[in-house]
Amino acid sequence: MKSFKTSGYTPTPNPRPGGGGCFVTVFHANRPPPMTKTMTISSTPRPLASVLLFAALIVCVAMGIRHTFGLFLTPMTVDNGWSREVFSLALALQNLLWGAAQPFAGLLADRYGARRVLWAGGLLYVAGLLGMAWSNTGSGFAASAGLMIGIAQSGVTYSVVFSAMGKLIPAERRTWAMGIVAAAGSFGQFLMVPVAAGLIDGMGWFGTLLIFAATAFLIVPLGSALTRGITEGAAAGGGQSARQAFSESLGERGFVLLTLGYFVCGFQVVFIGVHLPTYLLDKGMNGNVGMTALALIGLFNIFGTYTAGTLGGRFPKRYLLAGIYLLRSVVISLFLLLPLTPLSVYVFAATIGFLWLSTVPLTNGIVAQVFGVRYLGMLSGFVFFSHQIGSFLGVWLGGRLFDSTGSYDIVWMICIALGIVAALLNLPIEESSLESRRTATAAA
Repeated sequence: MKSFKTSGYTPTPNPRPGGGGCFVTVFHANRPPPMTKTMTISSTPRPLASVLLFAALIVCVAMGIRHTFGLFLTPMTVDNGWSREVFSLALALQNLLWGAAQPFAGLLADRYGARRVLWAGGLLYVAGLLGMAWSNTGSGFAASAGLMIGIAQSGVTYSVVFSAMGKLIPAERRTWAMGIVAAAGSFGQFLMVPVAAGLIDGMGWFGTLLIFAATAFLIVPLGSALTRGITEGAAAGGGQSARQAFSESLGERGFVLLTLGYFVCGFQVVFIGVHLPTYLLDKGMNGNVGMTALALIGLFNIFGTYTAGTLGGRFPKRYLLAGIYLLRSVVISLFLLLPLTPLSVYVFAATIGFLWLSTVPLTNGIVAQVFGVRYLGMLSGFVFFSHQIGSFLGVWLGGRLFDSTGSYDIVWMICIALGIVAALLNLPIEESSLESRRTATAAA
C-alpha cells in the first residue's frame, strides 16, 4: 500500500465619456526520485512584522474594493436601465469564477511562487475595474465585473497570500497570523465602503471605478515585497505530487465536511454584503444606513477575525466554526423578528460583522494543520471554491427571488437554515495531522 505525506516549512446621465519550502520526499523503490521545482526559503528569516504588513496590505486592497460593489448596484442599474438580476448575475459570476480559479491559482503559487500570481492577479484586477467603468451592456458588465475580476481575485486574496505566509511563518503562529491578515481584509471593507460612498456621491460611480483601478495596481509592488525571501529553485526528490495531495484530501472525511460548511459561509456573507443596502432602501431607510451598516460589518469583522485566529491556536477550531455558523443563524433570525430601525440595523451589522470572516483563519488553519503547507494554496483554494459556489447562489438568488417575489424573505430563511446545517457539519472534523495519525497507527 502506498502512503503519501504532506509536510511544510515551519521556520445620472451616463457618466462614461463618450459612452451610451521544506518537504518530505516520497518515491517508489528502485525508481530514482524525479527532479521537481520547489520553493526554497532564504537562509535569513524574514521579520514576522514585515510578512504580516505586506500580506495585510494586499488583502486590505483586494478585499476592500470588492466589498464596495453592493454600493454600485442602485446607481449603475438606474443609469444603464438594467434589472437587479443583471447586476446580481455578474457579481454571482464573479464569485463563482473566483472560486473555480482559486485552486489553480493556489497550485501555481505553491509550485512557482506567489509573486507571479500576485502580479498577474493585480493587473487583471485593474483591467476588470476599468472594464466595469466602460460597460454599457449586461454582457460587457458580466465579462468585466464577472469574468475578469473573478479570476483576478483568485490571484490576490487569501489562498495565494496564505501560501506565501505558510512558507515564512512558523506553524505554531500560523492560525494567529492568518487571523491578522483576514482582519486586514475586514479593515479594507471598513475603510473602503465609506470612501466609495463618498466618491460615488461626489464624482459618480464611473470616476470611483477609475480611482479603484489605480488603487488595485498597488497589489503588484506589494506582491514583490511580500514574497521577498522566497526564491524558486530546482531540487532533487519529488515529494508528493499535487494530484496525490488532492486525492488524499478528498479521502479525508473532515476535509469534505469543512468544504461543505464553507459553502454556507459564502452564501450568507455575499448575499448580505451585496443586497443589504438595497434591502434597507426598499424598507424606506436612508442610503446612509446601508453604507454605515457595511462599514460596521467591516469594523467589527476586524475584531472577529483577530479573535478567531487567536482562539484557534488555543481551542479546537471545529467547535469555534460550529459556534460561528450557529450564531449567524441566531443573529439573522433576531434581525428579521425585531422592528427594523437604524439602531437595529447597526446592532445587526456589528454582530454579524464580528462573525463575518472569522471562519477564514479557522478553516485555512485546519487545512494547514491536517495536510501541511506544501500544497496549502491548492487545497485551501479548493475549499474556497465551495465558498464561492455558495457566494454565487447567495448573490444570484437574492436578485432572482426579489425580481420574482418582490421580497428577500425566502433568501433570509435559506441563510438561517444553512447556518444550522454548517454548524452540524463542522462538529465531527478531526484536526490532527495526517502524519501524526499514521505514526499513531504504526505504533499501535
